[in-house]
Amino acid sequence: MMELRIVHTTGFEYDGLALASYNQARMTPQTGPGQIVVHTRLGVSPTPWTYDYRDYFGNEVTSFEVLDPHESMTVTAVSTVHTDRPPATLPALGWDDLATPGVADRWTEYLALPPLVAPPDDLAARVREIAAAAGSPGEAAREVCALVHAEVDYRPGSTDTTTSAVDAWAQRGGVCQDMAHLVLGCLRTIGIPARYVSGYLHPQADARIGETVQGESHAWVEWWDDGWHGFDPTNDLEPGDRWVVVATGRDYLDVRPLHGIFSGAGTSSMFVRVDVTRIA
Repeated sequence: MMELRIVHTTGFEYDGLALASYNQARMTPQTGPGQIVVHTRLGVSPTPWTYDYRDYFGNEVTSFEVLDPHESMTVTAVSTVHTDRPPATLPALGWDDLATPGVADRWTEYLALPPLVAPPDDLAARVREIAAAAGSPGEAAREVCALVHAEVDYRPGSTDTTTSAVDAWAQRGGVCQDMAHLVLGCLRTIGIPARYVSGYLHPQADARIGETVQGESHAWVEWWDDGWHGFDPTNDLEPGDRWVVVATGRDYLDVRPLHGIFSGAGTSSMFVRVDVTRIA
C-alpha cells in the first residue's frame, strides 16, 4: 500500500512566436482496480481554453487551445494516487474460451495487428511454439513476457515513438514502449486480447516516505484472462503499488500523454520531467 504524489512537467520552446496551439493531454491517472485518485490537477501556461472528456477507451482527456501568441508553453500534471494492488490471481481461461464471442468479439480491437505492434515472422513462430506447449493462455502470456525481457535490451535513445515492433526486435533493443508493443503483437498473434498501459513507475523498490525522486513515464501490458491482468515486460514484474495507471488503449498512439499542433513558429524543442514522492 502506498500513496504517491506525481508531478509531470512538459515544456515547449518555440523558435519564434506560436500564434496558436491545439493539444490533447492524457496525463490524469484513473481510479480503478488497485488504485484510487485522491487529487489531480492539470495546469497550462499560457492560460488556455480547456475541455475535459473521456475517450473511447475510458481515458480522461483534457483538450486545450492556446489562442494568444506565445514563445513557450508549459503543461504540468499534479496527481496524488493511493495504490493497493492485490497479488495476481491464477489463470482462469482456457484456449477454447478465447474463441468464444464473449472474448473474441468483445475484445476484437485488442486482437488487431497494426504495423506498430505486429511481430516479425521469426518471433511469431517462436510465440506459436510457446502457445502450443502452454497449458493456458495465462501461462503463455507470462512466457512471452519473459522472452521479450530476456532478448530485448533496455536501451534509451535507440528508438522513438514511431518505431515498430519489427524494428525493435531486429536491433534487440528499445525502451518500455517497444517492449510493450512486442508483447502486444505476440499475444494477439496467439489469440490473446492484450492492451497497452501508460502510466508512471516509482523507480525505487524501497521507496522512502517523503523523498522526491526523478521518475519516468512508463508502459506495460494487460491481457484478458477473465479480467485484465497486468505485467511489466521491461522489469519482468507484475505491477505492484509503485505502478500508477494513467491510460489504456490498443497501442501507444491511443494513450500519448501529450500531443498537438501549432501554427506560426517553425519548430519547437521539448523537455519532460517526472518527479515522484511517496507520501504514505
